[in-house]
Amino acid sequence: MPLVSVNGINLNYDDSGGSGEPVVLVMGSGASGRAWHLHQVPALTDAGHRVITFDNRGIPPTDVCAEGFTVHDLVRDLAGLIEHLGLGACRLVGTSMGAYVVQELALARPELVRQAVLMATRGRVDAMRRALTAAEIALYDSGTTLPPRFDAVVQAMRNLSPRTLSDDTAVSDWLDVLEATSGSGPGERVHMTLDPVPARLDAYRAIKVPCHVIAFQDDLVTPPDLGREVAEAIPGASFEEIPGCGHFGYLEDPDSVNKSVVEFFRQVPDIPAH
Repeated sequence: MPLVSVNGINLNYDDSGGSGEPVVLVMGSGASGRAWHLHQVPALTDAGHRVITFDNRGIPPTDVCAEGFTVHDLVRDLAGLIEHLGLGACRLVGTSMGAYVVQELALARPELVRQAVLMATRGRVDAMRRALTAAEIALYDSGTTLPPRFDAVVQAMRNLSPRTLSDDTAVSDWLDVLEATSGSGPGERVHMTLDPVPARLDAYRAIKVPCHVIAFQDDLVTPPDLGREVAEAIPGASFEEIPGCGHFGYLEDPDSVNKSVVEFFRQVPDIPAH
């Protein structure tokens, strides 16, 4: 994956190439852009798209920037990548924190956004999510290192659906993956602070680009009602709730997610090639 200098940092990205209309996938807090490559990149390339993934500021080998950054820095990073690659107005998909970044890009730089899919998103912080963020930050700042297996179990219960948690084979595989990726670094500590505070729902009423919000029925991190609020705030936005999925719904039920994304993109015709 090449590194490119944008917005004062080195940003790590991957470009599937191809001549199709570009889609940029924006990952959530603490995760690598590689997570998209298991299911979403193949589905979108099969649908004829050129697909770009990247690691957000804070996730190596992109610069960590442990001294701190804001969601607006992430928005400028994304805009810089789009401009560096000469993508023009492109389609974007974001999940969780990545959806927050895409929402803010659609508001600040609408000329760069052709369509936007916002998964597991929100436009405000409620009491439970505020408490969760504060607890995560307090744990990190305490210097306490949880046993990887314990951390994996907590992450599974937080991010997966009851359907997956009751499937012995599936949950065993998930626990192995989560244990192998347990732990967080200073860049991820900054990601923990990037909540939409103050609430952004009123601001999103000014978004003019076509948006589609996907929520996951069993999501404890960004419950469907918070996603529905975003869809109701953005003029003309559509909304879909996918059943039997937690916060990692794009990995739990990729077929449903990919179908929803591709069908939404087909609502706006491709720009004819010259």
